[in-house]
Amino acid sequence: MEKLINGTKRLIGLSMAGLAVMPAFAAEDGDDKKPMNILFIMCDDHSYQTISAYDSTFIKTPNIDRIAADGLRFTNSFVANSISGPSRACMLTGKHSFTNGFTDNSSSFDGSQQTFPKLLQKQGYETAVIGKWHLTSEPTGFNHWDILIGQGDYYNPTFICNGEKVQRKGYATNVTTDLALDWLENGRDAEKPFCLLLHHKAPHRTWMPDTCDLDLFSDSNFPLPATFYDNYDGRLAAAGQKMSISKDMDLVYDLKLADKDSTIHSRPDLEAWGRRMYNNMDAEQKRAWDAHYDVVIEKFKKAGLTGKELDAWKYQQYMRDYLRVITSVDRNVGRVLDYLEAEGLMDNTLIVYTSDQGFYMGEHGWFDKRWMYEESFRTPLIVRLPGGVSGESMAMVQNIDYAPTFLEAAGAKVPSDIHGCSFLPVLKGKKWKPNRDGVYYHYYEYPDEHAVKRHLGVRTETHKLIHFYEDGVWELYDLRNDKHELNNIYGEPGTEKVTAKLKKKLKKLQKQYGEQQFIAE
Repeated sequence: MEKLINGTKRLIGLSMAGLAVMPAFAAEDGDDKKPMNILFIMCDDHSYQTISAYDSTFIKTPNIDRIAADGLRFTNSFVANSISGPSRACMLTGKHSFTNGFTDNSSSFDGSQQTFPKLLQKQGYETAVIGKWHLTSEPTGFNHWDILIGQGDYYNPTFICNGEKVQRKGYATNVTTDLALDWLENGRDAEKPFCLLLHHKAPHRTWMPDTCDLDLFSDSNFPLPATFYDNYDGRLAAAGQKMSISKDMDLVYDLKLADKDSTIHSRPDLEAWGRRMYNNMDAEQKRAWDAHYDVVIEKFKKAGLTGKELDAWKYQQYMRDYLRVITSVDRNVGRVLDYLEAEGLMDNTLIVYTSDQGFYMGEHGWFDKRWMYEESFRTPLIVRLPGGVSGESMAMVQNIDYAPTFLEAAGAKVPSDIHGCSFLPVLKGKKWKPNRDGVYYHYYEYPDEHAVKRHLGVRTETHKLIHFYEDGVWELYDLRNDKHELNNIYGEPGTEKVTAKLKKKLKKLQKQYGEQQFIAE
């Protein structure tokens, strides 16, 4: 890749380009009237619990925190469907899953439909998506696309670059960032504003760290979450899941115990995948990997752990690997921010950092996502708008709101069929009037390997109502007094009024989004 920094020459070019396109792309309230570039950084399964701008208990993320320092950190940001492909389809279209047609990961995205990148192209933007796509069909609406196949591999991943397969040596987070920086420097039309979707595979399962980060957190011990041994009393659906760290986290696939003599065995299909991922490494990568994990494997064998001691060991191993992967993400976010600063692009670039959904860090004994419960329903969202406000916002936003926000920031008209509502006013410190009263959620993917039942619901600032509609089961939570959602109060005396009110809101939102067939009395 060519040298990325050529500040003076590039800055002059951008200034001339800004003058050329100023009438069409001027930000509404911008003092310099430059076009508003959009950098949309998204990770896969990055929990808000592991971003130090939200919570410094587990890790420091100084580069992601740089965005938060000059931007707005949303503490009530939610997804419409907590699973990878559907969440991405919601973001692209600004519409809920049932309407955009991508309800679960077995779906294929209809690329002919309206998306915000297509609308930005009509506005004169240069668009690109680099990294994880996970929508089965080829990307549309992008001048350039360079995407991982499916989930992608952490080591030496194969990409599809504008239709052609290319395997690239290295660690996925580094490679994805290299490709993004190269496109910014050499691949785009510098006379146009850009919208870059920089979408990392990390920290998706199986949390394989970069070789330079393998020894991080080795001496750290993290306390088990207070709800780790949740008995799911009063929550039948939660009791039937298969995403338990204790019971379902695989020794070889998830926890890297692929010993050379194959004495450690696990679920056959997962064990085969675990060993395949190791075999995808080159010799140098394997040497670094073995130097770390062979020691871990030997200690594990000698310990002979069982019961709660084994549970605790699994949790520590999971957390250490997950946080190592986050370290690489944060470092690469820093690389991109450094580039924008060096090229004078910070003053006219809207920067977003988010995840396609939340994730469990052992709460309720779980890993993974899918549920409408807070840890998976709620997602990190940090947005830096040049000239905008900074700090914390408690506005209840949702990932269907990203598309209209990007469009409004670009000066484009927001189509009336988009479900979401632009939160650009929030970024500017102005009053926000969303087109809904509460946020709607619907998860469709069952049984899948984690056995999370199909459910839908509504959340307000104070309560959450969930309906597992195929089983006729309801759950109600008072979020003010039950932040861990341990006490299902549905049907209890005194909850009649709030239940009726929430059911009314739920029906209203279902009709608004065209999901009347799922309405239950």
